[in-house]
Amino acid sequence: MSDHDEAVVDLQLDRAHSSRIYDYFLGGKTNFLADRMAAGSVLGVLPAALVAARINREFMHRATRLLARSGMRQFLDIGTGIPTPPNLHDIAQGIAPEARVVYTDNDPIVLAHAAALLLSTPEGRTAYVQADVTDPAGILTAPQLLDTLDLRRPVALSLNALMHFVTDDGRDRAHTIVESLKDALPSGSTLAMTHATPDFDAAAMHKIIKIYADAGTPLQFRSRAEFRRFFDGWELLEPGVTLSHQWRPDRPEDATHVTDAEAACYAAIARKP
Repeated sequence: MSDHDEAVVDLQLDRAHSSRIYDYFLGGKTNFLADRMAAGSVLGVLPAALVAARINREFMHRATRLLARSGMRQFLDIGTGIPTPPNLHDIAQGIAPEARVVYTDNDPIVLAHAAALLLSTPEGRTAYVQADVTDPAGILTAPQLLDTLDLRRPVALSLNALMHFVTDDGRDRAHTIVESLKDALPSGSTLAMTHATPDFDAAAMHKIIKIYADAGTPLQFRSRAEFRRFFDGWELLEPGVTLSHQWRPDRPEDATHVTDAEAACYAAIARKP
């Protein structure tokens, strides 16, 4: 990135951002004072937030491996976050070198680090779109996406730990957005998704909502039934909707080391008929 590019990108380092808080939880180094202060407040309420972030990331790894091994060759990852190896394309292209991956995020610092997401295999391709999930049409029509993915062929859509950052404001906005993305994808496409829930510790999750709101980021956690609605019309893969650590763990014992309240996040994958 040139000096000119850096001059016009406002990295907003003076306010906490969800992707940088998540980076802190994952042990990353691309976070700043405002992010660390917000993260510290969250940990004061829910010390297991570090565990929840890790098992959420591990679900993405498992989901990507499963889908690549089942033949998926196109991936659209919305709400990518700051690059943390292995990234989605590392896993997908490790199984299928010809896989094509499009990443998208709205955090300007992710754009600043996007080069790490563009290290594709020679046979495959990766691209990055600076965009917000609240504008699905903008994502789906972005030249970088259309140059990389063929939307007439199945696409594996990934919405990990993202939609709880979209509040409904009385309009069922989050489900409408996801339906728009689903409608644009052909038969055989998949949706892999995780979402934080208040079902197991409502008091703590309510406090976390306030912490994020005070930092300028609205949150809306959803129940199991609300999460299940994101997959309406698509066929859930076994075991259906579970907590993130319980969705096909690599080892059975992995699902026993974390409580439901510590996970605090539902997960599922579905396929479009």
